[in-house]
Amino acid sequence: MKCVFCGGKVKKAKVTFEHEIRGRVILVTNVPAEVCGACGEKTYSPDVTDRLLLFAKHKYTPVRIVKVPVFNYAKTA
Repeated sequence: MKCVFCGGKVKKAKVTFEHEIRGRVILVTNVPAEVCGACGEKTYSPDVTDRLLLFAKHKYTPVRIVKVPVFNYAKTA
């Protein structure tokens, strides 16, 4: 299969999905995806996408919670 963005070769892999909603970041590990070896674009099947939406809506209990420092690049100039 070829990447729809760059035409590179795509292979199946388990990835970490990141999403920010209303200032909160969620991470979902071990997500099945197809990843382009050239540009890194990740694509998900419709079933996986539907399930990821449930994670975003907090329909599942997280396996752990981590604190992440946030920096503002503009404040350093």
